[in-house]
Amino acid sequence: MRRIGFLMTMMLAVPGAWAQQAPLQKITINYPTRTGQVWPLYLAKEGGYYRKYGFDVNLAFGVHPAGIAMVVSGEAVMTAYTLEQAMIASSKDGSLVALGTPFKKSLFALMAQKNITSMRELKGKRVGVSQIGDAPYNYTSGLIEKAGLTPRDVEWVPIGGDVSARAAALVGGRVDATMITAPVYFKVEAEGFKNLANISDYEDIYAPSVYLFKKSTVAANPKLAESLIKAHAEAIKRFYDDKAFAMKAYQAWDKQDPGELARVYDHYAQVNTYERVPYIPAAAVQYVLAHPADERLAAQMRAFDFRKVIDNSFVDRLVKEGFFEQLFGPGIKAEEDRKAKLAFR
Repeated sequence: MRRIGFLMTMMLAVPGAWAQQAPLQKITINYPTRTGQVWPLYLAKEGGYYRKYGFDVNLAFGVHPAGIAMVVSGEAVMTAYTLEQAMIASSKDGSLVALGTPFKKSLFALMAQKNITSMRELKGKRVGVSQIGDAPYNYTSGLIEKAGLTPRDVEWVPIGGDVSARAAALVGGRVDATMITAPVYFKVEAEGFKNLANISDYEDIYAPSVYLFKKSTVAANPKLAESLIKAHAEAIKRFYDDKAFAMKAYQAWDKQDPGELARVYDHYAQVNTYERVPYIPAAAVQYVLAHPADERLAAQMRAFDFRKVIDNSFVDRLVKEGFFEQLFGPGIKAEEDRKAKLAFR
């Protein structure tokens, strides 16, 4: 009896001890690129924020369309996809939903062969993409539009793979130009290839990523989605607060030259590329609708009501509950108000 009384006393004295011993829920999250776009996922994993919210997360790499396939099949609960890819996929049958955006845009350069000095010179040239309609395709289209060109003015070359494959195609002479993210393009630029333009220099080119889920997954467990948004928000705070740890977390998943990665970190921190309050902005949705990959996709998306698949209510609820104020401090209130007014509804 004395031992039972001791155990009861311990349970009352440490009320959270037993709850903390509950088994973690094993889930898989897809990351479709090895770039700064998924840095918060690396931080959430390495910083223990997934575990804090009760998840044992397997981060599984797979370029588009693997991430969509993993979410649709239930193999992954979420992916961090670009908004345009998410909108294209979700407009097919309405089975997917985007719940927030952690990331504004990458340092993403249009790199070209050494003898090409301007975007105008890309007319009739071979431009590499992973596949037609992917993020590099859309961003290239947006950039060459600045030079008076259209997607029909270049020859698109699907390469497959991620940024490393596109860089190899450029260096190997298979293509005349392609979009390459930092820090990979730093190395290509150092070899004498031309940096024609960077999407980070254009405020009117929107390239955010979103938290993309299957609707039925969210309906069955809305706390799952909410908890993952929270875990990533804590990871983003850690990014801004702790450069050394942010660098270490990135290197755990993608080995890069420390100096080049530091350049990327400094730029992202300076421009606040990671969203503390992750509302999906209406302007970004409109940009995607105005820049379809082809007329078939344009018709598909024009006919679709994206209010069915872009949902800012989870962020609304966290704002109302004071989560972001508690995490980032009272100074975040002005940002909450401003972004709420600009959010897609």
